[in-house]
Amino acid sequence: MNDRPDAAPDSTAARVALWRALHVEADSAPHVLEDEVGLKLLAPDDDWRSRGDMDPQFTRPFRASIVARARFIEDLVVEQASHGLAQYVILGAGLDSFVQRRPEIASRLRVFEIDQAGPQAWKRQRLIELGFGVPDWLRFVPVDFEAGEAWHDKLVTAGFDDSKPAIVVSTGVSMYLTKEANAATLRQVSGLAPGSILAMTFLFPLELADPEVRPGLEMAEKGARASGTPFLSFFTPSEIQALALEAGFKEARHVPAADLARRYFAGRTDGLRPPNNAEELLVAST
Repeated sequence: MNDRPDAAPDSTAARVALWRALHVEADSAPHVLEDEVGLKLLAPDDDWRSRGDMDPQFTRPFRASIVARARFIEDLVVEQASHGLAQYVILGAGLDSFVQRRPEIASRLRVFEIDQAGPQAWKRQRLIELGFGVPDWLRFVPVDFEAGEAWHDKLVTAGFDDSKPAIVVSTGVSMYLTKEANAATLRQVSGLAPGSILAMTFLFPLELADPEVRPGLEMAEKGARASGTPFLSFFTPSEIQALALEAGFKEARHVPAADLARRYFAGRTDGLRPPNNAEELLVAST
């Protein structure tokens, strides 16, 4: 593995990947998403399941939210690919595994993963080491967000066709950006070719979250602040929809956790479901 400690994925990306694997290990079938690719890439010590942030009971609602949003986005990408859309952009890709898990769909697309250069180089190396490889239709686009680099310019350099529509996704990112930075991202995506779609998550104000997850979210907020990456933006559905329409999207809709629960968790007897009013989805179209 890459021996540069600063090149490894950040703790948030690693946690999300491990929660996705934990869903397969700790939750009963049927699984909303079967994803152990990130676990293979990270190759953590055998005691990773005993970490405080991996406690099967405490993390239940959070991992339900993580796999629900991932499954919704994956279904959306598959649907749009069936309609001829051929460009898929992942902002802050982290340990996203769509290309590795769904090659029959991904190979019909040009997939652009945008992330910091160090973690991206680490991921590329691990994919090669594990035999997944890096196909030509997967384009890694390194962007130094802290230095203010424009991701759209880097995207075009990597082969993105501005004349054709794309689906752009951003999960677990908006809370770390200011409202102005979120608005700037929305404007950039709204300027893509007609027929383009954005799917992004946003975080409700913490006081509105389900009581069962509010302590965990408050703990995460304190941890993020202590590590120098504080939560900066919270939105209600009406606020994020208004921001998207102001940015130039023709349509913007909120996909609540309750909809995901009905779609992916109906009939479960273990009570697993994504929490309401925590991190939910916006889908907007140009």
